[in-house]
Amino acid sequence: MPPLIRLAIFEDNDELRRNLALFLNWDEAIEVVGQFANAVDIEAHIAAACPDVVLMDIDMPGANGIEGIARLRKVAPSIQVMMLTVFEDDDNIFAAIRAGANGYLLKKTPPAEILEAVKELHAGGSPMSGSIARRVLRHFQPAPAEPGPALTAREQEILGLLVRGNSYKMIAAAVGISPNTVRNHIHKIYEKLHVNSATEAAYKALGSTGGSPRR
Repeated sequence: MPPLIRLAIFEDNDELRRNLALFLNWDEAIEVVGQFANAVDIEAHIAAACPDVVLMDIDMPGANGIEGIARLRKVAPSIQVMMLTVFEDDDNIFAAIRAGANGYLLKKTPPAEILEAVKELHAGGSPMSGSIARRVLRHFQPAPAEPGPALTAREQEILGLLVRGNSYKMIAAAVGISPNTVRNHIHKIYEKLHVNSATEAAYKALGSTGGSPRR
């Protein structure tokens, strides 16, 4: 049996929050340990719930989800955060990534896909809705902004597949190599870009280290 994933949900729509919790908690790999209507007291909520993964809305009263991520990262940097929102504009997408989001899904995503994305996030992936991945890749530049080794064509291909939410096994099947070889490529990508996650790698490869992405 896979390790239990402790999940917290930050969502101000009561009905959506309850339905998500009920659906996700039904899976034997997931335990919903917290449901919260906003991020105002996120530090206390995280300390009490001790989640492995957080589903985070953006538009919430008091403290929005992007502010919530930034505050969460100060107290629990290892927690994996998935945005679950209606917003698909560049400003919100890249603000969330800069704040520390590990994945980005739209609320129109079917529940079964949200479930699989939670598992993929916990396993080290960076799931994104297709339209979000396209916006990220539209700004993609093949070489890192800072001086250093450029990504090879294969590394660029693998990073592109990774930020679309593909697992290591899916990438391996797509490019015709083994999952271990995929893992080695991703390790080299992270080393070249001096990052620790796929979302950081994608943003670093955009050629922007602090300002807004190139439009």
